[in-house]
Amino acid sequence: MSEGPRTVVVTGGAAGIGRGAVERFVAGGDQVVVLDRDADALAALEGELGVRGITVDVGDRVALAAAAQQVESVDALVCAAGIQRYGTVVDTPPSVFDEVIAVNVGGVFFACQSFLPLIPRGGSVVVVASVQAYAAQHDVAAYSMGKGALLSLVRAMAVDHAAEGIRVNAVCPGSVDTPMLRTSAAQFSGGRSTDDVVAEWGRSHPLGRVATPGEVAEVIHFLASPAAAFVTGADVKVDGGLTAQLAVVLPEDGR
Repeated sequence: MSEGPRTVVVTGGAAGIGRGAVERFVAGGDQVVVLDRDADALAALEGELGVRGITVDVGDRVALAAAAQQVESVDALVCAAGIQRYGTVVDTPPSVFDEVIAVNVGGVFFACQSFLPLIPRGGSVVVVASVQAYAAQHDVAAYSMGKGALLSLVRAMAVDHAAEGIRVNAVCPGSVDTPMLRTSAAQFSGGRSTDDVVAEWGRSHPLGRVATPGEVAEVIHFLASPAAAFVTGADVKVDGGLTAQLAVVLPEDGR
């Protein structure tokens, strides 16, 4: 790994958890290259944080390879780009399935294929997966499948590239207050305010709230840092206790 400021590439870095990661790495003095399909958001981010933006849809493997050719070396790669789509295995249209897999799985696989050869010994990859890699809510068949696939990919890459001194890990957030979460909250609001729906979803977590992007970014930053030098092939839950809790509730008079 290079001495001094590192070069960090973040996919999906113009919003949500990706943006939180960008802000954390910039605050730590690193040079950040942000990949995102939202050109306007990238331009704003460049002006605000002094990062370098490259407009890329991670579902386009050719565009990812071209983006990698614009970067000389990478000390850490953070794969945070992703989309949320709904449907069961029966009613998910093939086009939606293809979109989810192209972005959420292919976007990680081909980002790693393009950028991992640029990572020196001591570098790392951090993949943003989800608690839905472990357990699913209703109507997220393709999304949940894709997030589970990412954990298998992380383990495979950790084994394949350990001898090169490259670590590969995943973070698995629960609900996080991002534009994607709020879009989903609006979709299922039933006339309620988006804030009310987000708060209700937060109460399903033992800590009683949803996470902020910055809280997930702190874990991403740790996994990408020398402080995590002996951590590879891991999937770290950042879920407020969501997956630790059983849905069974004891009656009040039984306590």
